Order: sequence, then C-alpha cells, then structure tokens
Amino acid sequence: MTGHVLARSLAAEDRAEDAGQLDPDDRLTCHVHGRWIHQCVSSPVHVNPVTRHRWCRDCAAELTVAVDELARTVTMRCPRCGQGSSAATTRLMAACRASLSHASSRSQPRLVA
Repeated sequence: MTGHVLARSLAAEDRAEDAGQLDPDDRLTCHVHGRWIHQCVSSPVHVNPVTRHRWCRDCAAELTVAVDELARTVTMRCPRCGQGSSAATTRLMAACRASLSHASSRSQPRLVA
C-alpha cells in the first residue's frame, strides 16, 4: 500500500512540476532517488553550494542531517559552526517535515477497539 502511495505521489509531483504548478523545492518526493524526500535528503545529491541547499556559506561546508521518523523531526546543521541556515535549507526542511507527516499518516496501522 505504502509503495503505491509513493508511486502515485512521485508521478503527480512530476506532472505538477513539469506544468509549472509545483516548485522543485516544495516536492515531498525525490525524482532522483524515487523516495520520500525525508528518506534521501542526507544524500550528497541534495547539497548545492550555489542555491545553499544543505550548505553553510560561512564555513563552505555541507550541513549534516538528522531525521527522526518517530518524532517526525528534521534538523540540518553545519558541523563546523552549528548554524548554516538559509532560505533554501528552510524550504527543504519544511518539505522533509511534510514528507514525514504524509508518509507516516498513510503507513500507520489502524487500531481496532
């Protein structure tokens, strides 16, 4: 079931992005890895010094990523200065949090009383 939701979400986001209706920074899925964005955001593919996605300009360093799927939290920090925030990274973190929430809400077992 979860795989079908991911596949449908990937296809829908691809279509919306191609039509100019979805900014690539707002995707909940990753078209490169074929996964939810929170599952692959730690990949070097998601680091971009030009746009400052997961990049600390001051230290010229890649931000580290911690994703806690149980607590549904995402943090990104510079390993050198502890900062590294940018507008691009803020959007990426928001997409990861939304991805976590979206994926988790569809894979939670239903409790029967």
